[in-house]
Amino acid sequence: MTRMLCSLTALGLFALTSLASATDTPQPAVALGDVEHGQALYKKECRACHGPTAKGVSSYPKLRGHTVEYLVDKLERYRKGEKFGPNTPLMAPKAKKLSDEDILNLSTFITSLDS
Repeated sequence: MTRMLCSLTALGLFALTSLASATDTPQPAVALGDVEHGQALYKKECRACHGPTAKGVSSYPKLRGHTVEYLVDKLERYRKGEKFGPNTPLMAPKAKKLSDEDILNLSTFITSLDS
């Protein structure tokens, strides 16, 4: 089971937690990602370009206001080396260092800023 969970993408993990919360049977609260770890990673890797509250700085886009799915998708695409947008050369090397768990934690932290 552990081996199977390790092979899931961050978006797959999100989908599983969404599916669990969409059933009629009450489910235990399932966190999408770890907000505290996401915040620490954001401060270290993202804040300089996207700003302290993810509202964007200069030519770097705002990250707030997007869904977890959107953020996970973008980070996974950057990590794969897909080229889109003018900031790909800056984002791809950063994203390549991120694990699925890192991506989910970052995305969860960023979306928590809108709460």
